[in-house]
Amino acid sequence: MFLILSKVLDLFLAPLTWALLLLVVGGALLRRRPRLSRGLTLAGLGVLYLFSTDVVSTLLTSVAESGAKDTSEPGVTYDAVIVLGGGLDPAATERTGRVEFNAASERVLKGFELVREGRARHVFISGGSLDPRPEAVVEADVLSRLLQEWGVPAERIVTEGRSRNTRENALESERIISERGWKRLLLVTSAAHMPRAAGCFAAVGLRPDTLPVDARMPATRPGRLSWVPRASSLSQSTDVLRELAGRVVYRLRGWTTP
Repeated sequence: MFLILSKVLDLFLAPLTWALLLLVVGGALLRRRPRLSRGLTLAGLGVLYLFSTDVVSTLLTSVAESGAKDTSEPGVTYDAVIVLGGGLDPAATERTGRVEFNAASERVLKGFELVREGRARHVFISGGSLDPRPEAVVEADVLSRLLQEWGVPAERIVTEGRSRNTRENALESERIISERGWKRLLLVTSAAHMPRAAGCFAAVGLRPDTLPVDARMPATRPGRLSWVPRASSLSQSTDVLRELAGRVVYRLRGWTTP
């Protein structure tokens, strides 16, 4: 039920949804309440414009990524690097039969790099599927095969393909980590996602070192950011708003610990 509600919440957290609702209601009131109609129409256009600018999307990204800290220790060989799912495009992977990544591919790339350099004895991939079909693509399995193709021995790869969200990532990981007796752990996920992910792991009794990747904050000074609307900025604003809302929901449910 929570997964279904989260998808509904995702829809209503999108600025495009807000804009469309305002425009539709504004259009419906055009004859009866022309002044209110104009106000709602302008509000809808304003929402669409503002969240499509680099200025607003960068401000939101700064808030989301501000809590992501790199606490990894260069001289330590970790028992495992925990790579959270979310970097795979399951639908495209199923369609083409090849591994197709989305914008968060740095998660698995960093895990591979750490194992290759000898900074971790194992790479632990946590990520299942929201698709209930038996033949659905399971991210952990796909990435395991990919790492083996890249030369990582199968015995150094551990997977769990049951988790469907960050809370379940932590629960399933804790079970396997306890079974294996791992002590020194390094958590890898996207910078915007790291505060919520680390909080979920802390809530189940795990406090791994953290290594955020996939940062989206630009090096451009604030005064040089563009006010020209772009579809990419609207997409980034939407993603960050969903992440920030997710933190609130997880905190209210008691799934994260500072």
